[in-house]
Amino acid sequence: MQFTKAHGLGNDFILIDAFTTENIQVEDWGGSAKKACDRNFGIGADGLVIIEKSDVADLKMRIFNSDGTEPEMCGNAIRCVAGYVYQHKLITKKKITVETKAGILVPEIIESSNRNHYVKVEMGEPILEPIKIPVNLDQDLTKVVNYPLEVNGNIIHITCVSMGNPHCVVFVSVITDELITSLGPILEKHPIFPNKTNVEFVEVIDSEHLKMRVWERGAGPTLACGTGACAALVAAKLNNVATNKAVIHLAGGDLEIEWADSNKIYMTGPAVEVFTGDFPNET
Repeated sequence: MQFTKAHGLGNDFILIDAFTTENIQVEDWGGSAKKACDRNFGIGADGLVIIEKSDVADLKMRIFNSDGTEPEMCGNAIRCVAGYVYQHKLITKKKITVETKAGILVPEIIESSNRNHYVKVEMGEPILEPIKIPVNLDQDLTKVVNYPLEVNGNIIHITCVSMGNPHCVVFVSVITDELITSLGPILEKHPIFPNKTNVEFVEVIDSEHLKMRVWERGAGPTLACGTGACAALVAAKLNNVATNKAVIHLAGGDLEIEWADSNKIYMTGPAVEVFTGDFPNET
């Protein structure tokens, strides 16, 4: 089975073209993802992405984390998919619609040079209602903003947002690796998150620049998270520490995020194709 390796700011993916190659038959994509994403015994990646035909959009994107679970969406992956589709002329137009488990999203190629693409994605509207994120709290809240959550005897203030997938944003004075690896997995699986959650740790540089590190649900620490960057800006705006547009500085590079007057979120950043190859079609 042929694949293409691509990344968005170091958040890397194995892309499988089931759009033009329709005879691919895999019974267990989650199992394939665990094998292919293994960095010692496989290709190595944060996720496996399947590009398929869609009845409601130009194409469909499915993503499986390195642990085999299937999340609703991935912002860096959808930029990689848009770059791949444009570069390989699966669809000739620069602006396309993509069906995901989080709904139909709209990426657009802004710049393209060989295997390097700069992509702007209309990510939809942020979801703030706790039951829809989902977050299970005893209080009757309309939003979870700066909420004091007890974790191992300590109070952690969290702000929760869904970008089609759940996010828990924590503002800190200094981000450390120890903080990410110790608190990240605890918050990911905290009982208030029935579907688990992605965890973003955010330093406020100023109202238009945020530093962010992420513990991704099902993948652990990664170099970037597109939906997490969107959630970080929304959380910062809700906590009155940022404007509606900011640069999010991630370990793998920068993303430009805007919360427009239409209530839609726009994410702009790079997508790079790295190499192609093949691996056994086994599950």
